[in-house]
Amino acid sequence: MLGPVLLVASRSDAMRKLVAGAPVTRPVVDRFVAGETLADALTAVRSLTGDGIEVTLDHLGEDITSAAEARATRDAYLRLLEALAGEGLGTRAEVSVKLSAFGQALPTGGDDLAYEGARRVAEAARAAGTTVTLDMEDHTTVDSTLGILAKLREEYPETGAVLQSYLFRTEDDARALATEGSRVRLVKGAYREPATVAHQDKAEVDRAYVRCLKILMAGRGYPMIGSHDPRLIQIARELATRHGRKPGDYEFQMLYGIRTDEQHRLTGQGHRVRAYIPYGADWYGYFMRRLAERPANLTFFLRSFLPSR
Repeated sequence: MLGPVLLVASRSDAMRKLVAGAPVTRPVVDRFVAGETLADALTAVRSLTGDGIEVTLDHLGEDITSAAEARATRDAYLRLLEALAGEGLGTRAEVSVKLSAFGQALPTGGDDLAYEGARRVAEAARAAGTTVTLDMEDHTTVDSTLGILAKLREEYPETGAVLQSYLFRTEDDARALATEGSRVRLVKGAYREPATVAHQDKAEVDRAYVRCLKILMAGRGYPMIGSHDPRLIQIARELATRHGRKPGDYEFQMLYGIRTDEQHRLTGQGHRVRAYIPYGADWYGYFMRRLAERPANLTFFLRSFLPSR
């Protein structure tokens, strides 16, 4: 019941000030966000890759309101990729970008600005020996994001996509993207969506996830299983075996700070695992969506407000 409330709160400036200003917030945020600086992000990358876990990095920042802010986000990614290349981490670390942070939603020329920014990042990623994945946001952005993806893949076919199983349209999108060399991360979805476009019941979302996963595993692309759900992870392993996929033909992706024991367990069994590392000062929206996804995350956060005994 609290999930939709938290998703609304993730867009609230008043709640942002309240949560960000609470003295206990920072230690809890540190569980889910690697830090606010590039140096913080690199420290997390070194730690995880040293343990055999690959990473994808997200420089946090959404709902930008100007072209200058979009260019600043682009430049942050360019600095990140330069740093990864300089440390020889390009083969272990890729980047994830939200096109809203690249100007996608600006009323004039947003799509073009987002494409140009993402193209510059894709160019830098290739030079660093790595790749870019375009994160998916709320349902109003899907067509635009897939359009930009298609355009990017003309020059950078390694560019990854994200699909969200809770959207009714996703099975069709999965069929369209299950092509040779296509990297697709499948997640359940973390935005508040209306019943006209998305499943509202958790069990329905899970069933849709399995249907989409079957399409991707049977296709010729590279599935990236974005889930912490033990049952879905096991289903993914069974589907991979059924379709003759070896561990290097797909990967598991999990969020930084969540189910770290499972990340290490899967890595120890020879599976490819990638942790999604967010960093940056604009952490609030990401943080609130993580609380909305799992009651355990919310309990962990609320407990931190209680006085220690």
